[in-house]
Amino acid sequence: MMQGNVPVKVAARVMGKSAFYVRHAIEDGRTDIGICSGSGKRKSYYISPKKLYELTGYEWKGERE
Repeated sequence: MMQGNVPVKVAARVMGKSAFYVRHAIEDGRTDIGICSGSGKRKSYYISPKKLYELTGYEWKGERE
């Protein structure tokens, strides 16, 4: 069962990209695995376990990084 928010670091590892890339891909709309809210240096990211699974086949179970 997929649950919670996937940490950016985990999504980056699964995708074979840097956390910087994942954050900016979400902000720029290059990927639709999550959303970004906030502005400036105070941004928050939500990465959907379901969408990450659909893209990569990785199932997030809420485990620690």
